[in-house]
Amino acid sequence: MNNYFATVARGLEDIAAQELIELGAKEVKTDFTGVHFQGDRELLYRVNLWARTIFRVLVKIDKVKSFNAQSLYRSIQTIDWSEYLHPEMTLAVNCTGKNKQLNHSHFTALQIKNAIIDQQQKHYNRRSNVNPKNPDLLVNAHIDNNRCTISLDSSGTSLHRRGYRPAMGLAPLKETLAAALIQMTEWTPELAFFDPLCGSGTLPIEAGMKALNIAPGLYRSQFGFQSWLDYDEILWNKLVTEAKNCQVKIIDVPIIGSDRDFNMLDQAYTNADNCGLGEQIQFRQQELSDIQAPADKGVIICNPPYGERLGNVEELGDLYKSLGDVFKQRFTGWTAYILTGNKQLAKKVGLRTSRRIAVYNGSLLCTLLKYELY
Repeated sequence: MNNYFATVARGLEDIAAQELIELGAKEVKTDFTGVHFQGDRELLYRVNLWARTIFRVLVKIDKVKSFNAQSLYRSIQTIDWSEYLHPEMTLAVNCTGKNKQLNHSHFTALQIKNAIIDQQQKHYNRRSNVNPKNPDLLVNAHIDNNRCTISLDSSGTSLHRRGYRPAMGLAPLKETLAAALIQMTEWTPELAFFDPLCGSGTLPIEAGMKALNIAPGLYRSQFGFQSWLDYDEILWNKLVTEAKNCQVKIIDVPIIGSDRDFNMLDQAYTNADNCGLGEQIQFRQQELSDIQAPADKGVIICNPPYGERLGNVEELGDLYKSLGDVFKQRFTGWTAYILTGNKQLAKKVGLRTSRRIAVYNGSLLCTLLKYELY
């Protein structure tokens, strides 16, 4: 059993922990912006392939002394890096955290990199080149007081980059947050799904992927672990084949995204096509005032602008009032959700909330507002 750490967005730790348990993780324990868990190599691959709410999966290899630059350098050299890295492989080091003596992450990462390549020079008379953008081995270091946890990043680029979305709107939700929001709504593929302000389509696409049981990692070209010395290609191909074979063919309920902006919808179509959902999700160019409920019951959810990046707070009041009016008049029997980072705008909706869930959109504290529409 190996020790792993999944990095997640702030506030999504419990949702990610539950997802990990469902994927077979053991000894699951939440932490700030992350989840500790244990498992074998197959679980590591499976989590990278299937996780919807996680950024990265780190494989812990050691926890060493880091009183200052010198002690950290010596500690890193006690690790046998030949188990993980050959001189022909490229290397990069990321660092988080700090203490009084190591308070600059770039300097700390440089010390770790130097310790690794100096060990290589001694053993091989050769060293790995540094490739900060796409290394064969990405080392993650986290300083906490006088100890440094050394891990290998098995994901490479963040898992929120599914690979299906080259086209993005002006203020897109990360795919991981969209998946978490859908989880918070308790939506299931037996219910209709509607996003009346869909932009480039992230929420409907994530709902469609869930409904068809599509593994989010299927559309990525590369994971970090695939360039490791112990990469098991046979095991990985088995998991990919299993994921493809367990997909559902058809969505039985409407999953719809609408927007007034044709350019945004064009991006949404492109993104949906890229993950095989072009025929499964409906995108409509509509004004908010023209939308109608496509079924007797379902979940309607949206992420309207709230004055941080798009629009003006004063001008957005009418939009929020219109959302409340449309929900009340046309979506009886549905459950509605609005994600907003502005309490004053939330009041403009004019409906009584049945629940308020704190959610971070990046560094901004937002609220997911729930409305039962009777």
